[in-house]
Amino acid sequence: MLVLVLNCGSSSIKYQLLDMKSVDKSEVKAIGVVERIGLEEGILTHKPQIDGEFKKYKFSNHIPDHEAGISLIMDSLVNRAYGVIEDMLDIEAIGHRVAHGGEYFSKSVLIDDLVKERINKLSELAPLHNPAHMAGIFAMEKLLPSAPQVAVFDTSFHQSMPPESFLYAIPYEFYTKHKLRRYGFHGTSHKYVAEKACDYLGVDIEKMNIVTCHLGNGASIAAIKNGKSYDTSMGFTPVEGLIMGTRVGNLDVGALLFLMEKENLDLKGANDLLNKKSGVLGISGISSDMRDIEDESWNKKNPRATLALNMYHMRVKRYIGAFAAEMGGIDLLIFTGGVGENGPESREEICSDLEFLGFTFDKNANNGVRGSLKVLSTPESKLKVMVIPTNEEQVIASDTVKVLRSAVLN
Repeated sequence: MLVLVLNCGSSSIKYQLLDMKSVDKSEVKAIGVVERIGLEEGILTHKPQIDGEFKKYKFSNHIPDHEAGISLIMDSLVNRAYGVIEDMLDIEAIGHRVAHGGEYFSKSVLIDDLVKERINKLSELAPLHNPAHMAGIFAMEKLLPSAPQVAVFDTSFHQSMPPESFLYAIPYEFYTKHKLRRYGFHGTSHKYVAEKACDYLGVDIEKMNIVTCHLGNGASIAAIKNGKSYDTSMGFTPVEGLIMGTRVGNLDVGALLFLMEKENLDLKGANDLLNKKSGVLGISGISSDMRDIEDESWNKKNPRATLALNMYHMRVKRYIGAFAAEMGGIDLLIFTGGVGENGPESREEICSDLEFLGFTFDKNANNGVRGSLKVLSTPESKLKVMVIPTNEEQVIASDTVKVLRSAVLN
């Protein structure tokens, strides 16, 4: 079964076309990413598998929104020079990563009108993500109306968190009435890299305390105890936790109320401030892209860019330390996501001064590592530090096949 996986982030679209031989066995036909959506110059990196190896094609153009990005992806898949299928109809199913499933979805589901209605309703909780997912769903309905679509939710993995982790210290009635709680996100990524790392090291995930750092334009950290999510940095919405590209992360609620009064902000204005104008963009005044921030800091000595980097790194350290305390120590620390996989400088800075947790960071092993699996701690370290490229798309494709097979059986 040919499955197209669309992983729409706030400013990017990752995609893979997989030939699913079975639920657990697949061949990747093409892989790629659309980046810098909404910025002046967007980028499409398309890697088709041709004659047994992946070729790389890169294109630059203005990509105004997610629908335009998906159209570019589809054009690339059927292109005579660098495509991998003859016709879009060769695609038999589409799997979508969906950020917020709220209390509606505890597992992956076949997309129908009710599912779309609920995903759209949850856009108020994930305003940068669920609308992007809906754009992907609607775009594929136009392009491939006969192909079934499946939604795989970021929140599902974190349903194992205990109440002391997911509840907020507000009147309990607001949880029972509105289901206001911490949901957590990037669940497919946290689950995948934790399992991948344990398989690689030959250890039992059910006996490990793991902290996974998914660092990208959107970023979150998870505490995984005995193979299950125990706590996570993101909350009721994806705005809580770490400093991100345009999202504020943790903020004193009193400070928000103060700003709303002083700046005469209504709810929409406050929402835009927290989700679209803050983070490293708000601190630096330059960009939401960490590569731009690093260039301005390291090469142009921009003090606000340096400040943004320092704040970003410190918040990551803070959560690693907090989760170590919650679980009584860490056995494995994992970096993944766009920054986590491709930012050796950020990994080194984050790990500095954390040696008291029980590891020795291997700077030589870390240098130049981008997008590949690697152990970054020395052999004698009790705590292992690793970089693991995430593969949310593989998880999404597997779930898509499972859901469709279940639907046929029922």
